[in-house]
Amino acid sequence: MKINRRKYIVIFALIILVAGTFLFPTGASAQPFPKLSLNVGSGKNPNDLAATIEILLLLTVLSLAPAILILTTAFTRIIVVLHFLRQALGLQQMPPNQLLIGLALFLTYFIMQPVFSDINQNALQPYLKNKISYEVALKRGQEPLRRFMLRQTRQKDLALFMSLDKGPKPKNQMDVPTFKIIPAFVISELRLAFQIGFLIYIPFLVIDLVVASVLMSMGMLMLPPVMISLPFKILLFVLVDGWYLIIGSVVKSFM
Repeated sequence: MKINRRKYIVIFALIILVAGTFLFPTGASAQPFPKLSLNVGSGKNPNDLAATIEILLLLTVLSLAPAILILTTAFTRIIVVLHFLRQALGLQQMPPNQLLIGLALFLTYFIMQPVFSDINQNALQPYLKNKISYEVALKRGQEPLRRFMLRQTRQKDLALFMSLDKGPKPKNQMDVPTFKIIPAFVISELRLAFQIGFLIYIPFLVIDLVVASVLMSMGMLMLPPVMISLPFKILLFVLVDGWYLIIGSVVKSFM
């Protein structure tokens, strides 16, 4: 046993020695390590400061991009409906979350593509070509998104946030501030998504009730009804072409 231990110790030491020669070379074969430095100096051109501010604003927008995507687009309604569908089928991890989120993202882009094209043509491209200022580009970019959200927002939900604010009342919908439109849009999307989810649950709930009643009448109280109803729910969903119906209905609800 002592000989084996010594042999293992020698082999381990040789491995460390060989690895060290590759990771930390010395002599003429040593490679220089990269060096990163950050300097703060005075700029000779005023555009240098503007470019720096633009980079900071871009990083800020990128950090807020997930929240903007979820709260101002069709993503909320789509992902909630897909989650209800998976729960109604009784499938806990199938389809997986990555697949549902990816499908919701591409459906969101499909629905929002006219809005994104309007923002790109009227706000982003003129700004990149230095035809308009940053303030004008921001105002133009908000308008298509505001119109989309207002079209999908209930008047009751919008009036709720208007009543909670003690400030001056706007004359029309286009004068409503964006920070009031976004929460009203979100709760409207959640309300409609829950309505669609309820309608999705009904046929699968009927199958669960029928299977549970049959098992109770046969005296099979120890057999979980979910094990029997799950294949029938999947079969029903496949026979009626469920993905086609649900995705088509969700996309048409934005038209």
